[in-house]
Amino acid sequence: MGKTLAQKIFETHVVDTPFGEAWVLKLDRVFCHEITTPVAINDLVSRGMDTVFDPTKIKAVIDHVTPAKDSQTAEQGLVLRNWAQRHGIKDFFDIGKNGVCHAIFPEKGFVRPGFTVIMGDSHTCTHGAFGAFAAGVGTTDLEVGILKGVCAFQYPGSIKFELEGSLPEGVTAKDVILSIIKMVGVNGATNKVMEFTGSAIDSMSMEGRMTICNMAIEAGGTCGVCMPDQVTVDYLWPFIGPDGDKTYATKEAALADFKKWHSDPDAEYDAVHKIDVTKLVPVATFGYKPDQVKTLKELAGTKVDQVYIGSCTNGRIEDLRAAAAVLKGKTVAPGLRGIVSPATPAVYAQALEEGIIKIFMDAGFCVTNPTCGACLGMSNGVLAGGEVCASTTNRNFFGRMGKGGMVHLMSPASAAATAVAGTITEAQ
Repeated sequence: MGKTLAQKIFETHVVDTPFGEAWVLKLDRVFCHEITTPVAINDLVSRGMDTVFDPTKIKAVIDHVTPAKDSQTAEQGLVLRNWAQRHGIKDFFDIGKNGVCHAIFPEKGFVRPGFTVIMGDSHTCTHGAFGAFAAGVGTTDLEVGILKGVCAFQYPGSIKFELEGSLPEGVTAKDVILSIIKMVGVNGATNKVMEFTGSAIDSMSMEGRMTICNMAIEAGGTCGVCMPDQVTVDYLWPFIGPDGDKTYATKEAALADFKKWHSDPDAEYDAVHKIDVTKLVPVATFGYKPDQVKTLKELAGTKVDQVYIGSCTNGRIEDLRAAAAVLKGKTVAPGLRGIVSPATPAVYAQALEEGIIKIFMDAGFCVTNPTCGACLGMSNGVLAGGEVCASTTNRNFFGRMGKGGMVHLMSPASAAATAVAGTITEAQ
């Protein structure tokens, strides 16, 4: 019987199988940020276990509230900062060099096919776009990961999504994943790996694949994965080639090696969904669950108070280009607030060089530093009660971006068009 990508990773990383379906895996990376990791750090310190398994495999960033907005968030940053210095964690990204975790870590080449990755953040599933097994974990698992470099998981079942065809004009990776979540529901992939394959995935950029895998958790998935291919090789080449760590002498060698992680043709799945993407249209969420999805035409005319473009889902250069193409020569509707947060300093610099930042500013957008703040209602774009936001983020839970606020999730192009109209509308 063949194996899925996730099963191959499990079987090459297993340290122990203590009982039942529990597999203890060796970790290739432990990612950390200042909201969840300080809790783990302080607990380890209190137990007299203030050590790390391998400082070269731990990557840390201050990204959720940056710069600090009050004494509490300043203290959280300080705990992480001091810990990184204490243990010689060189890949620590502090204020000025920091970016949204699930954007900056791939951008730095920290994720590779076949890797195991954990973080105290549910959207860690983003990194499965590289053919890795990446999962968000709780504080206890994070502590064990930091201390011992291992984590326990249930042996994975997988659900396969075969996405075939070319995306219609105006339909993006964000529309694809929202449509999938609508189809399977918020519990449709609980404790499963969501495997995305097919010609539509093959033709997507790494940015598009990360957008899709990022929201696997919104369907209950432990992780979303794509098969590593030439697109993956090209993205990682500066880090894995002769000018990087010299893992591979040629791109052909890298591609051949990456293919060992591909799911076998005879691998078994818990379910297989075949989707013709040519039939998809631009969509957005309504209500307070990610599977509550309607077409933009159905939601047309819905008034919004704020438009937010950014996050680990849609804050990369590809996303900003798409929004800027809609905004160029236009301005936001009267009474509407537009906010854009490039996901990393590199994205910000590139957007500046390409004139994208100027397009946003000319349109009346507030351009902020890279931060997660608005996405989880902590800073840089919090909603007041009763306000409505069209957002490129990943969650529309009640109060997610501010107590009593409503969030409509959509693509960057759709959000930009909505900013100009003042109501939900399709990009023209």
